[in-house]
Amino acid sequence: MTKAPEQIRPEPRAGIMDIAAYVPGKSSAPAGVAKVHKLSSNENPLGASPHAIEAVQRLSHKMEYYPDGSASRLRQAIAATHGLNPANILCTNGSDEVLGLLSQSYLSPGDEAVYTEHGFMVYKIYTQAAGATPVVAKEDAEKASVDNIIAAVTPKTRIVFLANPNNPTGTYLPFEEVRRLHAALPRNVLLVLDAAYAEYVRRNDYESGVELVAANENVVMTRTFSKIHGLGGMRIGWIYAPAHVIDVLERMRGPFNVNAAAIEAGVAAMEDRGHVERTIAHNAKWAEWLVAEFEKLGLRVTPSVGNFLLVHFPDDGKHSAAAADDHLTARGYILRRVTGYGFPNALRMTIGTEEANRGVVAALTEFLKS
Repeated sequence: MTKAPEQIRPEPRAGIMDIAAYVPGKSSAPAGVAKVHKLSSNENPLGASPHAIEAVQRLSHKMEYYPDGSASRLRQAIAATHGLNPANILCTNGSDEVLGLLSQSYLSPGDEAVYTEHGFMVYKIYTQAAGATPVVAKEDAEKASVDNIIAAVTPKTRIVFLANPNNPTGTYLPFEEVRRLHAALPRNVLLVLDAAYAEYVRRNDYESGVELVAANENVVMTRTFSKIHGLGGMRIGWIYAPAHVIDVLERMRGPFNVNAAAIEAGVAAMEDRGHVERTIAHNAKWAEWLVAEFEKLGLRVTPSVGNFLLVHFPDDGKHSAAAADDHLTARGYILRRVTGYGFPNALRMTIGTEEANRGVVAALTEFLKS
């Protein structure tokens, strides 16, 4: 009898090593650059609310205590702001965590999850991590196509992920289209509306998903404090979902998954509506200015409703996105390469401070004249 070869180390289960690890945007420039403007992660250029900063500082002498495991005050603050029932809210360690929990809870080997062609990379990662198969629905002119999503749904589909607005394109679906998508889905398919950038949208035909969640059993909406609230470092996300989904996620999440500093900062940030409005106004002003300036340079910009712009570069072999990225980085302007999202000749730029925005335009003007 032949003896099976002895393993020399523990091995992960099948499929794990097929997952391409998520690569965040770079955050540093070459040595010697006097000042770095990080415009690669869609962070708030105004920073966090001063009230959130003060809340964290007040907590500094209480770090030995565990946080409230259910993040009750934070859920109450979210509910009060958005007019929701706090029982239908779960807070998490960034919205990434809740996307992972949904995948772990509702996907099994042999199942499928659908996401759009240029959608957030973690949808594919979490689907594969659950042992399920990611299915890509082609987009139409860098925008999600409801017809293509519906066509991608099969009897094996269990989740449809839809980022609305989408990252890195900044495009969005009018809510009548979202409703049309939902109406076409089987009732056992969970529609996940990722509304991380919802606060920035100023369009009459947009909704984040609250009403659709409230009226149905197979829709959830995820949100984050990392963008409009400037709390990316705190890692706070939340989900609004039917009671049966909240029950499932409560069983799956780790204990104390939202830390004490995040809870206090989150409450203060949610209540500081003035900071939110200032951020929205800053974003609207400089988004319009940047688009106009980039177009003067002959660069195409995907229409965006978020706090970032997808800028496309010429196919002349000289002024490529890669070359532009090197030129900008050498001058302290850090943008995001988006080759992994299917845009090898584009850069995504977070709308930054006035200094950063004007600096990028000046640097690209110099680059394109070379």
